[in-house]
Amino acid sequence: MSASDTTAPARPVQIGEDLVGPGQPVYVIAEIGINHNGDVEIAKQLIDVAADAGCQAVKFQKRTPEISTPEAQKSQIRQTPWGEMTYLDYKYKVEFEQEEYTAVAEHAAARGVAWFASPWDEPSVDFLETMDVPVHKVASASVTDMGLLQRLKETGKPVILSTGMSTLEQVDAAVEALGTDKLVLLHATSTYPLPPEEANLRTITTLSERYGVPVGYSGHETGLQISLAAVALGAVAVERHITLDRAMWGSDHGASLEPHGLKTLVRDIRILETAMGDGVKRVFPGEEAPLSRLRRVGA
Repeated sequence: MSASDTTAPARPVQIGEDLVGPGQPVYVIAEIGINHNGDVEIAKQLIDVAADAGCQAVKFQKRTPEISTPEAQKSQIRQTPWGEMTYLDYKYKVEFEQEEYTAVAEHAAARGVAWFASPWDEPSVDFLETMDVPVHKVASASVTDMGLLQRLKETGKPVILSTGMSTLEQVDAAVEALGTDKLVLLHATSTYPLPPEEANLRTITTLSERYGVPVGYSGHETGLQISLAAVALGAVAVERHITLDRAMWGSDHGASLEPHGLKTLVRDIRILETAMGDGVKRVFPGEEAPLSRLRRVGA
């Protein structure tokens, strides 16, 4: 697949009540992931943070730990807030099941935000289907998991595919497996936290031209500048990890946005959307008075 294969502009993809694509409001996804630390009340608080900031969606992760945990890591000992335990036991400790996700779904609906998750294995896809999520998200770690991608394709649901840790050829294969009818790509670099020199934001244009689908950005940087630059470069969606406090225990908190940062990000994205304009050069109403006052020689 190459840029010459796709010439038509990307068509927006329907995700729940929102259209995601060129000409639409930037779709802001607050990734809760496992930053709830296995506590549904923390998850609800994070949903509140996302809703208060103006995000359209929150995203979790869903695993069957026995399947998705690498064999070599299962028996490794990990220090946790609940004491010393194996990595596999830790994964089960922070995993939400039907009771917790039912509470998540009810709270998200009450706050007016969509919720979905990244399934890390086929049974997790089946579980999320029982929860009637509006879209599935493929984590960067799963780009080459063809069994998972095939199961996602079979659901008929839209798919958001992150592309971190992947070569263009690997993304080609994933796009081929999923199809482009209901696909949104996210440019990502899976370094936590992300240094600016690895952001490579011009890849947003590369992916858009190559595949002809809506392309957004999934960021793991500590600030806001790179995400805002992604929007200026045409990202139709922005996904950022969120936390109540970056000092909380857990692997993703340090590369997450706290409530004030998330609210600032969404505010600035909306300002950018307005500021980008239509590209037509003209004299704006606000320029009329300075024009009459300052220009000495007329046209």
